[in-house]
Amino acid sequence: MNIHKDALFTCLADFCLIYEDWERHHLIPSTSQRRRTGKLILSEMLFIIAFFHVSGFRCFKLYYLYGVCGHYRHLFRDLSSYGRFVSLQPRLFMPLCMLLHHLSGKRQAFISLTVPDSSSLPVCHNRRINRNRTFKGLAERGRTTIGWFYGIKLHVVINNKGEIIALKITSGNVDDRAVIDAMTRSLKGKLFADKGYISRKLFAQLWNRGLHLITGIRKNMQNYLTPMIDKLLLGRRFIVETVFDALKSQFGLVHTRHRLKTNAMVHILSCIAAYQLTTNKPAMNTKP
Repeated sequence: MNIHKDALFTCLADFCLIYEDWERHHLIPSTSQRRRTGKLILSEMLFIIAFFHVSGFRCFKLYYLYGVCGHYRHLFRDLSSYGRFVSLQPRLFMPLCMLLHHLSGKRQAFISLTVPDSSSLPVCHNRRINRNRTFKGLAERGRTTIGWFYGIKLHVVINNKGEIIALKITSGNVDDRAVIDAMTRSLKGKLFADKGYISRKLFAQLWNRGLHLITGIRKNMQNYLTPMIDKLLLGRRFIVETVFDALKSQFGLVHTRHRLKTNAMVHILSCIAAYQLTTNKPAMNTKP
């Protein structure tokens, strides 16, 4: 996963020019609280939070104190303290949402090959569920193939190039099938999913609007004929697991020490944005 800091900053700076112009013309400024100009501009804050995920650091405090304030100090005119930057992180939520919308993967014009899946994002260890107060009302207990967890779920839909074209964050107890209809509203073609998405009702809903849901079958289900090309492509849907593995192991998606819900969402969105800006994503081989 390669991304150069100069290219990253240039991309974010160009985006901020467009976003700030849109914000001035479309958003109503809040009058309830004073919002003074900080030492860091929006593009610098986005660069700091996005570059963290490719810097090799796994602790944001160490990254900010020794990476940003130390090694990359010459890249900024002035820097805020670590505590001040953390308190300003909620301001990045809306820009990151707009940035991810801009960076969403391309949708093919005719027949698209897309893969949906979800991954658990625990917010604390199972032994500390009763003591967790930060995510009260958002995190719930859920179950995956590797066991129970307490947290939230990240639902994504990727194309055959490994690009994320849709995502949704829900509580940990939400069924994967409950969100797939809304996430694929603008998609056409074929959707290759695992057995967790088996549903006659969901299949009919997607089929009626031009999306063919293709899944495997369970042991107690009757077999049905499938074109060989679809069967081969279904066996290659593991590419979505590679994307989740890259997000968690290389970009530090999972973090269990958040103290604010908004900052947790900023962490997740910035991680996905950093992944979208990388060049060598895992691609799905569509050749038979």
